[in-house]
Parts: sequence; structure tokens; C-alpha cells
Amino acid sequence: MIRFILSDLRRLWAGSLVVVLLVALATALGVCVVLQERALRLGSARAADKFDLVIGAGGSETQLVLSSVFLQASPLPLMPGEVLGKLAADPRVDWAAPIGFGDSFSGYPIIGTTTMLTQNLSGGLAEGKIFAREGEAVIGAAVKLPLGGEIKPMHGSLEEGGETHTELVYHIAGRFQPTGTAWDRAILVPIQAVWHIHGMEAEEHAEDDEHEHEAASGTDSAEHGHEHEKAGADHDGHGHHGKADPDAALDETWTAGAPGLPAILVKPKTIADAYKLRQDYRGGNTVAVFPGEVLTNLYATLGDAKQILVAVASGAQLLVAASLVLVTVIHIGQRRRQIGALRAFGAPRGAIFGIVWLEFFFLVAVGVALGFALGYAAALTLSGMFSQTSGVAMPVVFTREDAGLAAVLLAFATILAALPAVLAYRQSPAQALRA
Repeated sequence: MIRFILSDLRRLWAGSLVVVLLVALATALGVCVVLQERALRLGSARAADKFDLVIGAGGSETQLVLSSVFLQASPLPLMPGEVLGKLAADPRVDWAAPIGFGDSFSGYPIIGTTTMLTQNLSGGLAEGKIFAREGEAVIGAAVKLPLGGEIKPMHGSLEEGGETHTELVYHIAGRFQPTGTAWDRAILVPIQAVWHIHGMEAEEHAEDDEHEHEAASGTDSAEHGHEHEKAGADHDGHGHHGKADPDAALDETWTAGAPGLPAILVKPKTIADAYKLRQDYRGGNTVAVFPGEVLTNLYATLGDAKQILVAVASGAQLLVAASLVLVTVIHIGQRRRQIGALRAFGAPRGAIFGIVWLEFFFLVAVGVALGFALGYAAALTLSGMFSQTSGVAMPVVFTREDAGLAAVLLAFATILAALPAVLAYRQSPAQALRA
């Protein structure tokens, strides 16, 4: 029987190939949707696991996490710098690292932070050392720049018409080990260097000098207020710059006079401390979030999108199944003489049923297996493209759930293959030979 089926498939190879490809493409669509959605969940969850608590100014919690954890460029409101000093002195905090962003170089985001975050981000450096001066930088594992190379920060990005800073040129001192997060594509520099080249501390000093000058000379306060507004406008328009010394030592002693910050990454000492800190900083002009909770809300939205895509894939599979039924019914009609000859030579009805059923089931099973392979390859390609642009590793893996999907498809193929087999089973030899 097996030899007869293989011979029949070789003779009808073109039609068999069409059946296999139809099943494979329909299966690949559903498999790709499932694997890609799972890869996105796993990759984003692993990236967020490195950060316990994020504190920022009041606003969108989702945008705060996307900007601070996944480094998605977006302007965030600034919270008072005194928050950093309070967190640094809080006994419930293991460490608190401010982050500042807005600059870039060659498409890589430049993140201002501290040596504490640099030491704890990836568990060590792959090469080089942690920055110790304002003019030094540490790069992520995916940043294609050599140690000792120069980094000229640009405010914004080249696509947005960004302006290159001339106040400071960073030199690469070290490289992180891979983390599988967006920080693999980041360039980390001292936060005080970011403040200096943007003139943020200079603004504070200038404001103090301005008040002293007013008290000494009695200058009209309205005139000075106008000048201060103009300076702020220049800073927003990327025209306000300060001065930076590349050889200056780092000072990571935080006081209430620190400049405003978009976000602070906090490592609480215990889980209980994490919940207390979140409660304390959820209100007023700050918001505190667990990245995992924010991702859960995003997953809910993603789950709705997945259901829609799965419904589309299931609809495509049903259309393919209907097409296969039509094709096989026509095919059985064209093989009536062959079936009649087999019956005339003494082949029992059960043998005819088995031949047709096995032949059709074999084609569908091959199509399902090929579909899983194509879906896996497509998910790998999409995940690779996303990881290259975002830096977040997207693991494409099969689980027991996928084995269940394969079992359902094969069970459906078992039922589907029975239709042409029943049609062949019911044909009488005399009717088939007269056709």
C-alpha cells in the first residue's frame, strides 16, 4: 500500500505540491503570530526585570517606562532635583541612579547616569573600565564603536535636525557585557557632564548671581525676569549651552540643588521597601511605577491584537481547508477509473479507503510540519529585525502550547482526509469503470 501511495504521489506531484504549500502557508501564518507575540512578551519582561522601580514626574506611566527602560525617545517632564537627594539618603534604597537623555551619536542614544548604574547594569564590563571623568563614556555591547573612540554628542537626532554639541567630546573607556535590553545600544556618560553641556547648573548659578545683583544695584526685577525667560527659551530651542571640563572628576553627592530630572532608577533593599517607596512617591509632582505592572497593561492590549491576528489566521486556514476539500473532491472524480480498476482486481473497500486517506493525510501532515518551520523562520527574522533596532533580545521558542496546536491541526487533517476517502469508499467498480 505504501509503495502504491508513493508512486501515486510521484505521478501527481504538481497537485500534491500545491496542497502542501497551501497548508504550509496557512499554518505558518498562525505559528508566526503566536511565536512573535510570545517573543515580544518574553523579551520585554526580561528587559524590565533589571529595573525594580522607576520614579519620574507626574504624567504617563507607560511613557515613563518606555523612555527610561526601553529608551524610546520622548520628551518627559522634569521633576525637582531634590527628589534624587531624598532617595540617596533614604535607608530603604540600595541605590538610586538618575538618568538624563535627549542626546545621541550615530543613531545611538546617549544616556547620562552614574557609576552606580554602570556597575549594576550588566554585571561587569566586557572590556575597559567605568567612566571616572566627565569626558569618558561606557558603551553597550551592541554599539559598534571602538574603545578610545570619540563621541560628539548631538542634541536630538540627525533626522530631527539635531545640533552637535561643541562643549565636550567623550572618549570611550569601556564596554558592557550583553544584557539583552535596549541598553545594549546605549552610550552611558556621567550625568553631571550632561548637565554641564546643557548649561543646567549654569542656569542655577546665573539665577543666584542675578538675585545678588538685583539686591546690590536695585535693578528692575521685571527686566531681569524678561532676560531669564529669554534664556529659558534659548535652552528649549537648543541654543543654550554650558561649559564642561573633560578631565573634571565626578561628584555623585546629591543635594537638593540638583537640576531637574526626567527619571530615576531605584533599587530598593527589600520587596517591602519597594512597595513603600512606590506609595510614598505616587502623588504630588512625582509618580513611581513598577515596570512589570506597566507591561502587564500593555500585554492586555497586545493580547487583544493577538486575538484579532489569530482570528485572521484561523479564517485563512478555514479557507484553505475548504479549498482542499474542493480540490480533493475533483481529484477523486478524476481518479474514478483507477479506483474502479483496483476494486475490479479485488481490492477491498477498506484498502481503497486507507489508500486515499493516508495519501491525503500525508500531504496535510507534511504541510503542517513545513508550516511550523516557515512560521519559526519568519518569527526569527522579525525578532531579529526588531532586536537590531531596539536592542531588546526577542527569544523565539516553542512551548507545550505549540505541541497542542500541532495536535489540533493534525486531528483536523484526520477528519478532513476522511471526506475524499469516504467518497472513494462508496464508489462501486461498475460505476467507476463506466465513467
